[in-house]
Amino acid sequence: MADSVPVRCPTCRRENAFTPPTFPCACGAPLTMPVLRGGVPVEIVHRTWQASWVAVRCEVCGRQDEWPAPESGCACGTVVRVPVVPAPSSPPPSFPSLGPRGKSRPVPAMGAPPTVLRPAFRPVTIRTARDCVTAAAQYLKWLGYTDVARTQERTASGVDLRGTGVVAQVDPTTRSTKLREVECVWLNGLNESAIAVFFSLAGYARDARSRADELHIPLFVMDLTGTPQPVNDPADELIKYGAQKR
Repeated sequence: MADSVPVRCPTCRRENAFTPPTFPCACGAPLTMPVLRGGVPVEIVHRTWQASWVAVRCEVCGRQDEWPAPESGCACGTVVRVPVVPAPSSPPPSFPSLGPRGKSRPVPAMGAPPTVLRPAFRPVTIRTARDCVTAAAQYLKWLGYTDVARTQERTASGVDLRGTGVVAQVDPTTRSTKLREVECVWLNGLNESAIAVFFSLAGYARDARSRADELHIPLFVMDLTGTPQPVNDPADELIKYGAQKR
């Protein structure tokens, strides 16, 4: 999970903690917006399409794409655009090892599975609670759990999705997900020897976040575009390694 950075409001001069958003790159690696420390935030008075996007290069695959420009809101009502580190004009140099016949090959990190390369995730627009479950199922399939499916009837345990090696719960309500719900999905994963994953539309209570970190449960927040965003380190790892991270 990305570390928060201080952002000073240009209107009231209040300093606010801001956590840069993280998006899944087309290669599958989590890409956190590289906020420019010490940069001067700019108040958003009139929105334009061009100013709402920034060019950022993925440190894993070197791909440069346009991403939503990070924004931060202040209690005084001011919304600012947070500056990011400018993308380099050319990809950073790489030094791959040489395989047979001089062909380059990636060097995997010791003790960790290689990063999974995937096509870009295609989100499912969320309009109903059922859409939330559908979007979560599509996301888990994108991560490599290809046989994941909706449970026929949601049990008292609250499990919405099951697949080989994974169980998941989806909270489509407008309230923060509570501690008990996170612990329930963890127990279900424990009983089935599977990884437990949680998707929430409204985020998580503070104690639920802390408990999920202790239990190493990947947590995702879903927006109305249907693109889950990781909110803790286990979620970042799941995006990076996919179903092979068991």
